[in-house]
Amino acid sequence: MHPLTANEDFRLLFWARVREFAVPPSMIGSATARRKVGDWAGACAAARVDVDLNLRAVGRAHGTELAAKIRADLRHLAPDLLRWHFPRIAPDGLLRPGLTVSLARYRSTADSGGAIHLVARTPPAWADAGQRISLALWMPSRRGAGAGLHPHPRPDRRFRLDLHRHLWDVRRAGELRERAGRWPSHGSLASDRIPAGVSACAVDRWMAEAALLLSAEGRGGDVVTVRLTARHRLTLNLSAPYEVVVGGTREVPVLPHAATWVLPDLELLHSGLLSADRLHPLVASALRPDRPVGAARGPDDPGSPRLVECRGATHRIAVVNGVLVPLDHEPGEIRREELLGALGGTELPCLRAIDAVHRHPECLADVRARLDHGDTAGALATVEGLLGPDVLLRGGALRDELETAARRRVAHGLYRTGLAGFGPPPSTRDTRGRVLRSRPRHAALR
Repeated sequence: MHPLTANEDFRLLFWARVREFAVPPSMIGSATARRKVGDWAGACAAARVDVDLNLRAVGRAHGTELAAKIRADLRHLAPDLLRWHFPRIAPDGLLRPGLTVSLARYRSTADSGGAIHLVARTPPAWADAGQRISLALWMPSRRGAGAGLHPHPRPDRRFRLDLHRHLWDVRRAGELRERAGRWPSHGSLASDRIPAGVSACAVDRWMAEAALLLSAEGRGGDVVTVRLTARHRLTLNLSAPYEVVVGGTREVPVLPHAATWVLPDLELLHSGLLSADRLHPLVASALRPDRPVGAARGPDDPGSPRLVECRGATHRIAVVNGVLVPLDHEPGEIRREELLGALGGTELPCLRAIDAVHRHPECLADVRARLDHGDTAGALATVEGLLGPDVLLRGGALRDELETAARRRVAHGLYRTGLAGFGPPPSTRDTRGRVLRSRPRHAALR
């Protein structure tokens, strides 16, 4: 097994957390089923990808041939796979905000303004509720077309996937194994040039990927910049394969981020932090072609009734008829104890345990992670499995998280409709003392 340094350990734990919550198995299954029957728009909807393009308008403006090429790519787009591989940021592993990523480039015979890009965009950080991605077209002659209020509508030259179709196109998904990269060995190209603390560089792929980049750009020269950190850059010279210069310039092409680093899934498998059945099925089939892989498996369901030490005995609490209740106390005793608690007295340990689960459940971190990654349905399912679908949430951290998620979704809706600008996010505090159900009727949480 590959030995881990402290930095690698943190990085792999980060990616393990992302793989657990960012793309839930239910999303993968739903998006895959719709894609396989030719419903690419339905697949995008299942993967929380908004479609901001009109193929009929594209055909009228740029010709039916271009529209047919884009439609073919959309039919083979796996939006859940795109979300799986999309650039993310620490510490929570959320999608990199305010980013425009080129997925494919096309030439239009009806427009001499340059290549047309199929792009995937993420909203700015203040409007990132739901962790949604949008698909649009971008062309140099119409820089703001389809961008709305997006802060960076132009395709990013470092975060680009048009040279890495295997990260979103099912026709090329099998290339992942070859292009995933591996760790640099001692004495290999650039291994002595990589600064301390920087790990998981896909050094063995750099030259081949640099050649693909230069060919796609149609530029002369053999020099490519590799960005390792904000302060560390290397310059590769393809005409002298073992010449690596520390530093870099902005005038030369930048090796894409996807080509710079080893695939996190490969590292997770290698370190034992993730098993193949937890991977996206297309990723698992590419990395482990010798093993049959079915649908991605999610975390195990919560177990049976929880045990509580109550007045010298071990009692049970569980969901009955949609509500979390104590199982080993008579209804009359429960009513008396609830009245005692309302008057300021000390309730039964079973009732105190139920109140603690309402206000600060052990799974709060998981619920928060699901909400942060946009999996509202998964978060509510976790809450319902814990407290029951018909319970009234009491004041506390759990209800605060659900209310905050609702307000953030409103902010994202305002951004999508163009009713909000680039200002700071709305306040996350709410002093209204309203009761919120675990299956809320508030439209923003559906």
